[in-house]
Amino acid sequence: MTYLLDTHTFLWLLRAPDMLPARVRAIASDPTVTVVLSLATPWEMAIKTNLGKLDAAEILRDFERLVVSGGYSMLGTTPAQVIRGGLLPLHHRDPFDRLIAAQSIELGVPVVSVDPVFDLYGVKRIWN
Repeated sequence: MTYLLDTHTFLWLLRAPDMLPARVRAIASDPTVTVVLSLATPWEMAIKTNLGKLDAAEILRDFERLVVSGGYSMLGTTPAQVIRGGLLPLHHRDPFDRLIAAQSIELGVPVVSVDPVFDLYGVKRIWN
């Protein structure tokens, strides 16, 4: 099984794993599943860090090592996924979440996220 982490889930796994539900921690640490991150995640983190909305410069400097050491993989983004994200109904205007939703839909994988906006897109969302 493959799971796609939302950006906040990745950040909480790094910074405050105790804040996450046991199910999410179990998924992230299960060596029999594949946990992936969208290319939207480092992009979102970099933009929000640059705007002063997120303090993640240290994570960004070490991003690739943190991904590998966490046992995660990076999910490439296709033009079809970007287009689909742009054409999704405007339930949510966040381009990062829209790309993650499009990737989830296209690949048929659940998103691990607390954000119920994914439900509006028919995405299978894992949290509790």
